[in-house]
Amino acid sequence: MSAVPQENSKPSVTVIGLGPMGRAMAGAYLDAGYAVTLWNRSAGRADDLVARGAVLAPGAAEAVAANELVVLSLTDYDAVFAVLETAGPRLAGRTVVNLSSDTPERAREAARRLAELGAGHLTGGVQVPPSGIGRPESSTFYSGPAELFRRHRAALEVLTGADYRGDDPGLAQLYYQLQMDIFWSSMTAYLHATAVAEANGIPADEFLPYATSTAASLPGFLAFYAPRIAAGNHEGDVDRLAMGLASVEHVLHTVEASGVDGALPRALADVFRRGVGAGGGASSVTGLVRLFRGE
Repeated sequence: MSAVPQENSKPSVTVIGLGPMGRAMAGAYLDAGYAVTLWNRSAGRADDLVARGAVLAPGAAEAVAANELVVLSLTDYDAVFAVLETAGPRLAGRTVVNLSSDTPERAREAARRLAELGAGHLTGGVQVPPSGIGRPESSTFYSGPAELFRRHRAALEVLTGADYRGDDPGLAQLYYQLQMDIFWSSMTAYLHATAVAEANGIPADEFLPYATSTAASLPGFLAFYAPRIAAGNHEGDVDRLAMGLASVEHVLHTVEASGVDGALPRALADVFRRGVGAGGGASSVTGLVRLFRGE
């Protein structure tokens, strides 16, 4: 089907990018009664959505022209900029909600480019996988002009709950990448520990409740340490970095004795060792914040 003007009786949206996330978003809008225009480089990904009533545009420019609200769900900002170049002047008067992942600075660059084309820009950082789209308990970070966020909040909340972080278009990506810093580090640690468990004859499902218990304890540690970090208090009254280094070295020795790749605990031991070498051995492990900042 070709793109056609959407019915005035329905709220409408354009979704560009039909990977798993974009498809979930388009489906959520269809479920909510929106008139949905789609575009994707591989048109076949739209077939089931078109069967449900979405309209497939012949190109990115036509998809942008179809609606005032345009949602981008692309791999990175190189793909975003390619779409902007294709759509060009048709972006004038549109609001682009950019839910693609990249750096805060590239989000600011996208906002500048869109402003030059007469379009508004909201940056988004989705905090859930595609299965979480359409659920109000899920959340997405947004940043950009507050007026644009207020105008389109109802449409954004079709996808997830909306957590507005401020006017700076880079803030949503910053918050998102902070979450990813924690997520990927934590998942890698879990996978590494599971590899060590299996190397010692403990199956992943048997290890699971213990991994879950450790993960469940982390919020308590974060809640305890965050106010101290904010206050610049790295006193070693509860823990000491030197003790942490000894513990990480014990982990490393266990890993190596199990025949498992020790690169991950070795990197941790190097960080702890640098902190101790800089004179922080008697301070809390939270003093590593200063090391990471280069202080």
